[in-house]
Amino acid sequence: MVKLIGFVPLFPLLGFLINGFFGKKMSKGAVGFIACASILASFVVSLLIFLEVHNSSAQKATVVELFSWINSDTLKIPFSFLVDPLSCLFLLNITGIGFLIHVYSVGYMHDDAGFSRFFTYLNLFVFFMLLLVLGNNYALMYVGWEGVGLCSYLLIGFWFKNDAYNRAANKAFIMNRIGDLGFLLGIILIFMNFGSISFGEVFNKASSVSTGTITAISLFLFIGAMGKSAQLPLYTWLPDAMAGPTPVSALIHAATMVTAGIYMVVRSNIFYSISATASEFVAVVGAVTALFAALIGLLQTDIKKILAYSTVSQLGLMFLALGVGAYSSAVFHVTTHAFFKALLFLGAGSVIHAMGGEQDIRKMGGLKKALPVTFTTMLLGTLAISGVPPFSGFFSKDEILAHTYEHSKLLWLIGSLASLCTAFYMFRLMFITFWGSFRGTHEQEHHLHESPKSMTVPLMVLAALSVVGGLLGLPEFFGASNFMSENLDTVILRKNPSILSHETEWMLMGIAVAVALSTIYFAYQMFVTHKVLPAEKESEMKSFQRVVYHKFYVDELYESMIRKPIDLISEAFYKFFDVQIIDGIVNGIGTVSMWKAGIIRKLQTGHIGFYIMAMTVGALTILFFSLMN
Repeated sequence: MVKLIGFVPLFPLLGFLINGFFGKKMSKGAVGFIACASILASFVVSLLIFLEVHNSSAQKATVVELFSWINSDTLKIPFSFLVDPLSCLFLLNITGIGFLIHVYSVGYMHDDAGFSRFFTYLNLFVFFMLLLVLGNNYALMYVGWEGVGLCSYLLIGFWFKNDAYNRAANKAFIMNRIGDLGFLLGIILIFMNFGSISFGEVFNKASSVSTGTITAISLFLFIGAMGKSAQLPLYTWLPDAMAGPTPVSALIHAATMVTAGIYMVVRSNIFYSISATASEFVAVVGAVTALFAALIGLLQTDIKKILAYSTVSQLGLMFLALGVGAYSSAVFHVTTHAFFKALLFLGAGSVIHAMGGEQDIRKMGGLKKALPVTFTTMLLGTLAISGVPPFSGFFSKDEILAHTYEHSKLLWLIGSLASLCTAFYMFRLMFITFWGSFRGTHEQEHHLHESPKSMTVPLMVLAALSVVGGLLGLPEFFGASNFMSENLDTVILRKNPSILSHETEWMLMGIAVAVALSTIYFAYQMFVTHKVLPAEKESEMKSFQRVVYHKFYVDELYESMIRKPIDLISEAFYKFFDVQIIDGIVNGIGTVSMWKAGIIRKLQTGHIGFYIMAMTVGALTILFFSLMN
């Protein structure tokens, strides 16, 4: 069955080609069926391969070489796939969640004029993401890495007639290029030191290279992860990515593009296990990002922007786990996050669909009666992300915080504060959106209705996964086997066994639950009992609230300190080099040519007598020089 791995990315590629070439000539039903069926077929094959790998006693990695790709004297790179527990798990996340998002999109995008183009991009996105996690070398991973970057640009700017959406797409593309440069430099450094970029060869030689070199490689690779997975300071593109259709937000933010950085670091775990400096840097960046983004989420009013900053914060927690050596815990949170974050984004899309495109939670309220399925499923997803037991997010987040407590009490405190903020702003979103009285227009209230089944069924499936997903990684002191840890045991090349006592783990768990429940109760009192609403105008905000509302003015800081200076330098270079030198040389050549032509043109008089005389003089001149020689 493993030898069929080539079909996993092939099916989405075929869906992309069919809808891309013939989509405009087919009905929307046919386009949607082909797009969804291609992802479902990939999921079925991925599931069968996962079961085969999981049931194998050795769970060894299998390399499937499809063909020779790059072959030179110094560099040989086959087009080969790596099938192991880590890649199989990501395949299930990508194809499983991707399929539900595709089904949801059929209803959400039904009336859009670019229906076939949307599903063409969506299939291509999944193809490149599958290529990223299946590649057996850094070159193939990089192809997938750049491919999802391209597709995110196309999907974020899908409604390209809106200039603001185009700017958001450009921002995402450019900021990712910054991170990608770091990733590329890391790959070059790997080749220079190991003579190969294939995972097996590189990882087997990792201990033979100096720690300083490993640190440099690790940091360059992490710069790529900072861009793709939206960590400080390269995170500002992700909230703006909300410009795309809501299913795009769910696909990018749940199980695919933004988790690429997590996958890459886990796959390269041997480097970070060797370099304590790089690991500590990853942990600190992750912790600070988690808290920073969570603070921004406290006062946002756009329902999708709240979820976007939530994604940045949750990714920060995943990198915190990677930095402290809890690789399986990070992958566990990637999986549970895929469940509840896809659910929350698709639920937000259902709300926006019912509200006729409105995204401001201040203009909602009282929607739980009109949207019972959306409300119930989003509530379950909110409980999961807030860390309330027994929902999935509780187990994965608690596992991360436990490992962090063992590594650093300060980082644990930062992570706990980020979790506290998460519970608050998520229930703030729920209470303002679904409780109280409706605050929108009469026309919006008149048209309020639950979404069609093509949208609500995926919500129900994701809600179920958000409830039971924690079973994948139950703590060992519960007396159950930790599926996630055991499944990734052969992938983590150097392990840091936990030395926390069960009493300490129970204490940390109790603190986490108490903090989450207390925060939810406080949010209930504030937004339901006392009916506090976000300020309509900035003048009504306090100074610190304005700072948080404007995202700590980071975009403005980048604008004044980076973009404007670059624009000034570019303008100066344009006026001096482009206009004075380049244009001067080109225009000078043209001027001289025209001057010479003007002189020569005078010889073209049109008089036959002049031409005969010129021919005679020329002949005599030639004769004279011939006789002289």
